[in-house]
Amino acid sequence: MPDASTDSTPDTPRFRDKPVSFVRRSGRMSDAQERAWAELAPHYVLDVQRDAAATSILPGTGIDPASVFGRRAPLVVEIGSGQGHAIVHAAAAHPDTDFLAVEVFRAGLARTMLDADRAGVRNLRLVEANAPEVLEHLLPEASVDEVWIFFPDPWHKAKHNKRRLIAPAFPPLAARALRGGGMLRLATDWEDYALQMRDVMTDAEFAPAFDGDWAPRFDGRTMTAFERKGIAKGREIRDLAYRRRDRG
Repeated sequence: MPDASTDSTPDTPRFRDKPVSFVRRSGRMSDAQERAWAELAPHYVLDVQRDAAATSILPGTGIDPASVFGRRAPLVVEIGSGQGHAIVHAAAAHPDTDFLAVEVFRAGLARTMLDADRAGVRNLRLVEANAPEVLEHLLPEASVDEVWIFFPDPWHKAKHNKRRLIAPAFPPLAARALRGGGMLRLATDWEDYALQMRDVMTDAEFAPAFDGDWAPRFDGRTMTAFERKGIAKGREIRDLAYRRRDRG
């Protein structure tokens, strides 16, 4: 069932006062994914306090990354990690950095844990949650070195554009979580969404970290099947990168 926040019937209580960037449908996990959740979630998945909605974060219940990871290290957060291909690859390649995957689909999180466990990755944690609430409530202010958002749902029908994650309300949330000098990295294969991203990120708290119209492809992003599919369909991949201005 979708979150109650997606139901617009008058008598249904709204758990959130703004649209979310996803519709959370129930999906059956494979037996392997069920086992992964049972056996690996205690290590990988953050146990967070919820507000009313299933993927919400209760305000005032943030984490201490040093306690979560057992050390102080640079922290990278990937929003919309999907099945985890990019973040597992990055975490395996950079053991001195900590990584947090944010995703609302449990089957994708289970697949991420399976791949991470097979690769021996231990510098990775996962949270099943709505991304804006992670940035606003779960993560301490100025605690993140990089935020990655690769190929978010474009909601390409005009009537659904309001669901896009990268909208005017987003930059202040990203700015809150990022340290001064921290990076926000974006990528999409939908031109009109790329243009919207660039317009939205014309924000006093961020400065472009590229020259010209678009950033070069981020070499820290492993090529996934999803990206190859977009390329095969003739869609151009556009990257953007923004640096959080010094906090003063």
